[in-house]
Amino acid sequence: MDRKARDNERADLMRAALAGDENAYRALLSDLSQFLRAVVRRGFSGFSGAPNDFEDVVQDVLLAIHLKRHTWDPTLPLGPWVLAIARNKMIDAARRRGRRPEVTIDLSEFEIEGDNQQAAIDAYDVTRVLDRLSERNRDIVRAISIDGQTARDVAERLGMTEVAVRVALHRSLKQLAETYAEPSK
Repeated sequence: MDRKARDNERADLMRAALAGDENAYRALLSDLSQFLRAVVRRGFSGFSGAPNDFEDVVQDVLLAIHLKRHTWDPTLPLGPWVLAIARNKMIDAARRRGRRPEVTIDLSEFEIEGDNQQAAIDAYDVTRVLDRLSERNRDIVRAISIDGQTARDVAERLGMTEVAVRVALHRSLKQLAETYAEPSK
C-alpha cells in the first residue's frame, strides 16, 4: 500500500473512531503504534538510549493523540497532525535528557498531493500556543499577526483604544513566546 493510501486509511479509521467505533479506534492505535516506533527511532537517530526510552516516547505520543483526538480536523490528512504531536513529544523527551531539542521528522512518509505537510504541522503548533490566550487576546493576535489587520481596525471592531490593542498584542506575543518554549502536554 502506498503512503497516501495508508494515510487515507488511517484518517478513515480516525473518523470512524471519532464517531464512536471502538474497533476502528483499536485498529488505528495498533497501526499508529507500529508507525510511531519507526518515527521515534528515526527522530532520535544519533541519540543513545535504551529501547524503553523510545517506547516511553511512543506511549506519550499515543496518549497525546488520545487526549487531543477531538482537535484533529477530519477534512485534513491525519499524518501531519500525528507527526506534529510526535515531534513535540520527542522534543520534550530530548529536553528532559538535557539535549538540544531539535528533532527531525521525515515528512516524505505522507505524499499527499496539493497539501503542505509542514504547514499542517505549523498550524497545529500555532493552535496549541494560541489556545493558551484569552479569547479576546487570541482574536487580537490572529487579526494583527496572522490576518494582517491594523491595530486601528481591530480597536474599532473590539471597542478598544488603539494603544490598548497594541499593549494586549505585545503581552500576548510575550506569553506566546513563553508558551511555545514550554513542552507540549
